[in-house]
Amino acid sequence: MNPAALADRLLDYSARVGKVADSLPRKRLANHIANQLVRCGTAPGSHYEEGCGAESRADFIHKLRLSLKELRESSYWLRLIGRAELLPKTRLSTLLDESEQLANILGKSIVTAKSNNRRSLS
Repeated sequence: MNPAALADRLLDYSARVGKVADSLPRKRLANHIANQLVRCGTAPGSHYEEGCGAESRADFIHKLRLSLKELRESSYWLRLIGRAELLPKTRLSTLLDESEQLANILGKSIVTAKSNNRRSLS
C-alpha cells in the first residue's frame, strides 16, 4: 500500500471512530470511553503523517510504533464498548476489523523499516 492510501485509510478510521464516540449514550462509563477513544482513535493518522516527514529512519520507526500503539488502544476501547453493551457489537465489527488491518499494515511497515535500517548500517 502506498503512503497516501494508508494516510487516507487512517484519516477515514479517525472519522469513523469519532462517529462511534458521538453515538455513545450519555452515561458516566460511555463518556469516559468516548474521551479516551477520541484521543487514541484520532492519533494513528497524525503519528503516521509525522512519520512520513521523519528526519531519520529511527524517527520514522518511532512514529509508526506510536501509531500502532494508538491503534491497539483504540481496539481495546471499541471492544469495551461492545462488552459493556453500550452499542451493538455488529456496529463495531467493521471498525474493529479495520483496526486490525491497519495494525497489521503498520506492523509490517515497522519490520520492513527496521530491516532496511540494519542493511543500510552494514
